[in-house]
Amino acid sequence: MSWGHGLGKGETVSEWVRRLSAAAAVGALGASLAACGQPDDSAPHPGQPSPKLLLLRLATTDSVSSLDPAGPYDVGSRTVQANLFQTLLTILPDKPTPVPDAADCQFDSPTTYTCSLKEHLTFPNGHELTASDVKFSFDRMVRLKTPGGAASLFSSVKSVSTPDPLTAVFNLTAPDARLPYLLTTTASSIVDEQSYPANKLLETKAIGSGPYQLAAYKPGQEVTLAKFAGYRGPRAAQNDGVTISVMKDSTALYQAVTTGKADLAFHGFGPSLLDNLRKSDQVQVVETNSAEVRFFAFQMKSLLARKPAVRRAVAQLIDRPAIAKKAYGDHVSPLYSVVPSGFGGQVDAFKTAYKQPSKAAALAILKEANLTAPVPLTVGWTPTQYGAGAKAEVLELKRQLEASGLFRVTLRSAEWPQYQQATKAGAYDLYQAGWIPEYPDADDYLAPFVTDVPFQNGYRSAAATKLLQQERTEQNGLKRDDLIGQLQSVIATEVPVIPSWQGRVAVVAGKDVQNVKAAIDPLSFLYLSGLRP
Repeated sequence: MSWGHGLGKGETVSEWVRRLSAAAAVGALGASLAACGQPDDSAPHPGQPSPKLLLLRLATTDSVSSLDPAGPYDVGSRTVQANLFQTLLTILPDKPTPVPDAADCQFDSPTTYTCSLKEHLTFPNGHELTASDVKFSFDRMVRLKTPGGAASLFSSVKSVSTPDPLTAVFNLTAPDARLPYLLTTTASSIVDEQSYPANKLLETKAIGSGPYQLAAYKPGQEVTLAKFAGYRGPRAAQNDGVTISVMKDSTALYQAVTTGKADLAFHGFGPSLLDNLRKSDQVQVVETNSAEVRFFAFQMKSLLARKPAVRRAVAQLIDRPAIAKKAYGDHVSPLYSVVPSGFGGQVDAFKTAYKQPSKAAALAILKEANLTAPVPLTVGWTPTQYGAGAKAEVLELKRQLEASGLFRVTLRSAEWPQYQQATKAGAYDLYQAGWIPEYPDADDYLAPFVTDVPFQNGYRSAAATKLLQQERTEQNGLKRDDLIGQLQSVIATEVPVIPSWQGRVAVVAGKDVQNVKAAIDPLSFLYLSGLRP
């Protein structure tokens, strides 16, 4: 097996760091891992020049709270974990359905999901990766139930059995079509059973079978990854290593990428800095739609919000492109469904139901319900939690509704803890809210509204509940997408919420960095293996 320009076979990380420093002058990184086996015959012989290492430096304002995939499920940690660990399945760019990573998986029955592992999988320490490691990793994650973790997502899994070293079987309490998507998340990463404690997190080390292995870790400051050439999956590293540095603020992030101290930078740029960077001839700004969405929710404790005609009239008037432009400088995309683009089964249900903003159509809706304009409407918003554009967004919504002459809007604000209490108590008829999913499936945009968790706006719908149950148990992908589309249409008709916009992830990189767009996951972290300097 050739070990390329990453961590050489028989080479400790300390030796790799010295070789890295000599080749790329990136400074001492100071760490060491166990030796990985026999000497590498492909290594340069004495007197031959060392091949130039393909190394990248990434700057971000995201902090890493845990290297352990059983730990907190935050974005900064996911960027590191997604590159260190392997999952049974993964989702590749522009392909919304899971494909094999460590295993090929299928439903043998509605409540039995069998994963057949690839042969000869190993961890960087030489230990074999078997079904026992899969079972240990899953059981450990569920047992630890780390605050901020993802254990609760797997409530449908009763147990994991291992009939042989290459087979892991997920036994379900009820049919759950979400499971393949859940198994792509970093929470379902496979760890080395011989290296991880069963009853606590491993804080300063990481041993996975992903495209990289951990070379150095300075908590709160820097993570260094070295290519793991023993990885067997669809994300083999096209570079030799990546150093991830945590910046204190947007200014430091901007300086790092514009002065060449970082090859890439993401998370932390405001709209004005991004606009400046777009004008630069030294960097490229790569954007793609993210999984973050913003919407306005009706609180059904409000007598006014309970009136379907009020909800539908507001939906008929909202001008999303105007909100995107005036409040966010077109750094977000107008959203016409609770499920954003890029997810299976997505349809622009609100565009189908309401076409273009129309005062005449909204007036007709109110008249049919014998409601007299202007209708008083209290709209809640929060200044800090949803960023600098939140105020401009609600002001533009107020302008649009009042310009129609059909509504008289009162805006009320509160900081986040008080705002959460006020929204649940029914202090507002309509309130600003946002959502970032925990797993890459349309279900995670639908269930929070239909099940009333976590938003608790009091929406109840027999039609929506039935469709949610059906899509969760339907294992035929095309039929499931159709059910998801039908559910979005029900929500557009009943209007418990009005989608406003879908966010974007922006990565700023040097002009020569390749494959940047493919590195961006919609859940706002980066797969680094495809990048080339």
